[in-house]
Amino acid sequence: MLIGYARVSKADGSQSLDLQRDALTAAGVEDEQIYSDLASGKKDDRSGLEACLKALREGDVLVVWKLDRLGRSLHHLVKTVSMLSERGVGLKVLTGQGAQIDTTTAAGRLSFGIFAALAEFESELIRERTMAGLQAARARGRKGGRKFALTKTQVRMAQAAMASRDTSVSELCKDLGVKPVTLYRYVDPNGNLRDYGKRVLSA
Repeated sequence: MLIGYARVSKADGSQSLDLQRDALTAAGVEDEQIYSDLASGKKDDRSGLEACLKALREGDVLVVWKLDRLGRSLHHLVKTVSMLSERGVGLKVLTGQGAQIDTTTAAGRLSFGIFAALAEFESELIRERTMAGLQAARARGRKGGRKFALTKTQVRMAQAAMASRDTSVSELCKDLGVKPVTLYRYVDPNGNLRDYGKRVLSA
């Protein structure tokens, strides 16, 4: 059986389901077998898609107008289609990117395999960029891309000031432009270096 799924969202300006419904019907999907959502692809709570996936049985084929109607990202699409394949359900994309995907055919399965490889490549690329960004941030005296509140000079100043009993913490914080809770991340009440302070001075 052919089961159709359609989705529109305010974000992409496609307010009407008519175009997708007409395309699904022309592809042989019965009108009562078309499930739909009015929601962003990034939202997890898509009741129409949930109902559609539950309705699918082994041997059925899920038909979508465009691949982006089904998932919020390439990685999410691959997971969804892999899950369908495990259940013995096919996928057919009518137009746009991925229109060559029809997992009921050998050529279509090959196309999906390429998409799956691209998704894995995309994930690996994101991981590599994240790691490279973190390393570069640490080299500039940051952790997790977040800038330290105090410079090396200010940390040394805080050390010396906190070592003196006459120091007013509120006045010192005013001079440094930070709150007491921030100051104590760098030095303790006796002027000894804490983790943040050590990291700034070692950068």
